[in-house]
Amino acid sequence: MHRPGDVILGGLFEVHYTSFFPEPTFTSQPSQPSCQGFDPSGFRHAMTMAFAIDEINKNSNLLPNVTLGYSLYDNCATLVVGFSAALSLASGREEEFVLQEECLGNPPVLGIVGDSFSTFSIATSDVIGLFGLPIVSYFATCSCLSDRQRFPSFFRTIPSDAFQVRAMIQILKRFGWTWAGLLISDDDYGLNVAQSFQSDLVQSGAGCLAYVEILPWGDKPMELRRIVEVMKASTARVVIVFAHQIHMIQLMEEVVRQNVTGLQWMASEAWTSAAVLHTPRLMPYLGGTLGIAIRRGEIAGLKEFLSQIGTDLNFTERDKNIMVRQFWEYTFQCRFAPSPGWLKAGGALCTGKEDLKNAETEYLDVSNLRPEYNIYKAVYALAYALDDMLRCEPGRGPFSRNSCAALQRLEAWQLMHYLEKVNFTTSFGDQVSFDENGNALPIYDIMNWLWLSDGGTKLQTVGVVRKSTFRGEELTLHEDNIFWNFDSKQPPRSVCSESCPPGTRMARKKGQPVCCFDCVPCSEGKFSNETDSMECTSCPEDFWSSPERDHCVPKETEFLSYHEPLGICLTTASLLGSFLCAVVLGIFTYHRSTPMVRANNSELSFLLLVALKLCFLCSLLFIGRPSLWTCQLRHAAFGIIFVLCVSCILVKTMVVLAVFKASKPGGGAVLKWFGAMQQRGTVLVLTSVQAAICTVWIVSSSPSPHKNTQYYNDKIVYECVVGSTIGFAVLLGYIGFLAILSFLLAFLARNLPDNFNEAKLITFSMLIFCAVWVAFVPAYVNSPGKYADAVEIFAILASSFGLLVALFGPKCYIILLRPERNTKKAIMGRAI
Repeated sequence: MHRPGDVILGGLFEVHYTSFFPEPTFTSQPSQPSCQGFDPSGFRHAMTMAFAIDEINKNSNLLPNVTLGYSLYDNCATLVVGFSAALSLASGREEEFVLQEECLGNPPVLGIVGDSFSTFSIATSDVIGLFGLPIVSYFATCSCLSDRQRFPSFFRTIPSDAFQVRAMIQILKRFGWTWAGLLISDDDYGLNVAQSFQSDLVQSGAGCLAYVEILPWGDKPMELRRIVEVMKASTARVVIVFAHQIHMIQLMEEVVRQNVTGLQWMASEAWTSAAVLHTPRLMPYLGGTLGIAIRRGEIAGLKEFLSQIGTDLNFTERDKNIMVRQFWEYTFQCRFAPSPGWLKAGGALCTGKEDLKNAETEYLDVSNLRPEYNIYKAVYALAYALDDMLRCEPGRGPFSRNSCAALQRLEAWQLMHYLEKVNFTTSFGDQVSFDENGNALPIYDIMNWLWLSDGGTKLQTVGVVRKSTFRGEELTLHEDNIFWNFDSKQPPRSVCSESCPPGTRMARKKGQPVCCFDCVPCSEGKFSNETDSMECTSCPEDFWSSPERDHCVPKETEFLSYHEPLGICLTTASLLGSFLCAVVLGIFTYHRSTPMVRANNSELSFLLLVALKLCFLCSLLFIGRPSLWTCQLRHAAFGIIFVLCVSCILVKTMVVLAVFKASKPGGGAVLKWFGAMQQRGTVLVLTSVQAAICTVWIVSSSPSPHKNTQYYNDKIVYECVVGSTIGFAVLLGYIGFLAILSFLLAFLARNLPDNFNEAKLITFSMLIFCAVWVAFVPAYVNSPGKYADAVEIFAILASSFGLLVALFGPKCYIILLRPERNTKKAIMGRAI
């Protein structure tokens, strides 16, 4: 279709969706391909460009005094036809026109609107771009066309697949679909999308592809059957399809045959609005589809323009307006020049008087203008660029020597310069401008295929995704309006592995995508408080992981407590021993005048009983949560009190030996060294030495409380560290030295001729004492935490009970149960 004008714009549209190439012969000239399968929507696209140019010519504010014309070609959905048409536009038409009286020539084609296929646009732009002729596509989305070095003159009013891919990924992220299948067409459009989709999906971390399958061209049922089998076997419930309408028609035939339901389809802009798929037969499978669609726009006056087609045409001119004639024949199922068998077969003859307004044709459907809106914007972009170019002021132009372009000598590359800077707003409110790669500001509608209760279908808009200059990419989705073709009426789950709950971490399955993983519980001492955590975090030092491993809790504290059974038993034993000491002390006090008490050095016995009572009580310092003062006091009190006990026993032993020496001739002088003052002084001096050792120890390296985390990972053991091991060893060594000395002296005096020989009792008591403390050292060293305190308490109590029973048990027995032996004669061995 052609229309004359001062400036000509070209157009490439798919008015027929297939072509037939006759077999060549040796005798005939190469025949032209025959275009077949008239497409009313493609014809509407071409007429939309004609409408836009007609509207511009009527606009006095845009391109005044300049008339636009057009040359529209059909690509027949075939590369060779589309490429031939593009070359025809670039090289000019044969008809001449008179621009001025002195100037004859072909009208320049300054820009082309088209093509609709990415592959066609690539081939065309590779050649046309060499001439600097701008091409503004309304439907080619391949992101490869953004390569400015290869396609310097390519522009488009439809977003590139790179933006469409990112929009798809945003929808996947919105619904948590991390496991999806991808189907693509076997051409530049599909292959580039597959590469871009996989790259962006990995980069965004939004999910993984369960499979990527290429939909074949032509009739290949075996390959389609295999692809559908892959879809059925996969656990992915979401299927993304970047392919053309014809691919989906073929694929759905196999899907219906195998009855593959329960899938959530996501459609690219190439087939989202395909009316041929909106049928009751396919709705059980495709109902609820979410798709990316070209931005819908409103074009006022378009329907009236479309309905006037053919009213001013002379249908008797067979070589004129071929495209309109074919549309008329397709719409009314008639022929202007029927073949001989046409009328016999019942075919009607076209009159040209048929009423188009009463015809049932999608050609007049302007309720969902999407590609048409892009065509409309493409024409206006060329017109605004041309208007800016012709409004150039001489001497201020962008070309050499600040020159401007002249209408009589327009060059296509000059228009391309202005096209790069064009910026206008459509009557629908959308801004149109091109970035450095020739892409318009991207905007897409999000569509949903609604399956109505009466069996009908409806394509509804449920959101929009756009990119603005200041806010970047934005997805707006009205989820409440989305129809889900599932029994639950909710979005499906499509994941390779279910999310890992808090308390676990993701562990990848070997040889599978990152979306396929196992949930491994966090190890002890680590936690994760987020879903799908990659790693578990170690708890702080004083904390431990909860049983669920989803948070940290304070570690249990362990020390020898008054409230636990072990602490209660030791406390009871300590108080019992202290009570027994008090009882014995009471008995000795009450019977202090008896020979048994008086003969056993009553002053030292009373002091020893008080010291033993303190020994029992000092064990209580080892129970309870350690603090600085208890750590310092427990060992100092233990060391001093035990030295006091052993000192009393040592002095008692020495007194026994002195008395035995004094009983022999010439031995009376010995007793003067063991008088009451000497005994007290000896005990005080020996005890003071231990007090000095404890003082130096505490001052130099004091025992202190310590939180020990080495024994148990999940517990804090509160213990007293001795500070200086040498100081603790000296304290114990001094006690051991006095105990061994007492034992040796008592052992030497064990056979003294007294009827009641106390040296034997001291020997036995020291034997018990030494045995207990010899066993204490290795047990204490190898006992962790509170058990070390328990061992020390046990040693204190055992040695104290040993001394109390061994030294005072026989005496109390005689005092209370055998009073007849509590006489001086009996004690001296003279009683019968």
